Amino acid sequence: MTAVLVIEDDDRIRLALLLALEDEGYEARGAGTAEEGLRTQRRDPADYVLVDLMLPGIDGFEGIRQLRRDDDVPIVVVSARDDTHDIVAALEAGADDYVVKPVAIKELTARLRALRRRGRTSSASDGPVPVFAFGELEVSPEAGEVRRSGAPVAVTRTEFRLLCELVEHAGRVLSRQQLLSRVWGYDSGDERLVDVHVGRLRQKIEEDPANPRHLVTLRGLGYKLQR
Repeated sequence: MTAVLVIEDDDRIRLALLLALEDEGYEARGAGTAEEGLRTQRRDPADYVLVDLMLPGIDGFEGIRQLRRDDDVPIVVVSARDDTHDIVAALEAGADDYVVKPVAIKELTARLRALRRRGRTSSASDGPVPVFAFGELEVSPEAGEVRRSGAPVAVTRTEFRLLCELVEHAGRVLSRQQLLSRVWGYDSGDERLVDVHVGRLRQKIEEDPANPRHLVTLRGLGYKLQR
């Protein structure tokens, strides 16, 4: 059964989310603090993590950063804070998506399914695994590997899905809305999700992220991966 960890300090909200997730067929686990959530995830990893930002002790931003150091689990922020700076800061900390309270459980579970839909895959073939090269950058979608100058690059599931989508359409411009649809599964949504994840990818795959050579922006159009 797919497991979801809910890190939320408000007992009523946490219980409501746990019950709603269980009704949707998930195994739901709860934690009242980021510290408790981190211990729970390390001991028994869940398939998704939902995180509030306003937590006692370690706040949600730091909790996300600590989770992200050694785990590529999909992370969704569920918070009453809808300020642009908070949303961007949470995504930059390592969150994959951001949902503003009050939460509609059907929307939330749809987002979880979209985040998980295109996980890393392994090739079932005994033959060589295709590798796509962009200068010093190498991507193997089937093996779930990214390398730069021969060294492995650690990327999250969402970053990997985004990169594979760009690899599949290499040399072609993909708009932010196209990427939202193909990577996150949204017909419409906040384009900042795309911008922040592209920025994080550039930090990992570009020699000079401020002047990207491969993952380039075409102003007013979108993004393109080029050799």
